[in-house]
Amino acid sequence: MTPAASAAELQRLHSDTQLLQVVNVWDVASARAVAALPDTRALATASHGIAATFGYPDGERIPVDLMLDMVGRIAAAVDVPVSADLEAGYGDPGETVRRAIGLGVAGANLEDELRPLADSVGAVRAAVAAAEAEGVPFALNARTDAWLRDRDRPRDARVGDAIERGRAYLDAGATCVFVPGDFGEDVIVELVAGLGERRLSVIGLPSVPPPARLEDLGVARISYGPYPQRLALTALQDAAAYLYRGGVLPRDIRPLT
Repeated sequence: MTPAASAAELQRLHSDTQLLQVVNVWDVASARAVAALPDTRALATASHGIAATFGYPDGERIPVDLMLDMVGRIAAAVDVPVSADLEAGYGDPGETVRRAIGLGVAGANLEDELRPLADSVGAVRAAVAAAEAEGVPFALNARTDAWLRDRDRPRDARVGDAIERGRAYLDAGATCVFVPGDFGEDVIVELVAGLGERRLSVIGLPSVPPPARLEDLGVARISYGPYPQRLALTALQDAAAYLYRGGVLPRDIRPLT
């Protein structure tokens, strides 16, 4: 697909009545492994996972050129739309989105880090304007940390802040609003009511309802952040420990291309 066609498909997947599940990947090998599954309709990169791959902590500590290089390699290696985790935009959200589009990326996460609302809205507008200038209907998943930060605040205050910020990002052109947090159905119902159906994106943490229920509640998207990489590395560590104890490799290891 062309970049514009890939982005249009990712937009459609966000607005479709079927919940969009994106399993986060961190390199070409993980991307190809997940993309090979028949249920994979799109992929998302994990900034934490890519940073860890190169030995950097999360939080824009990895050089932007290195992050974008890996994102571009992932997008070029698969035939499904790729949404990139671009953190807070690396100091220039518009330029970072423009460069990502040039690498074949169809959408992105953009974090607000709970900066002043006007600044965060400005970042969303810059990202949207950059995509429009490239002629690409970019799927922007605008993230707010309203639930994650200042956890001593009352529950209703955090939900209200997420809705206020989310509405502002949607008005600025975002496709949907990503509210990461380990919350239950009651919070999701309020967020969907405040943002609109197929406008909320969540992360699959333990308290979050399963995908089928999220779909019924009108959620647009679920992703899994750094946890797929942690699962893979846990399996690797467990396998290594088993081999050290005298174990042998199983016969049913699947070849991955």
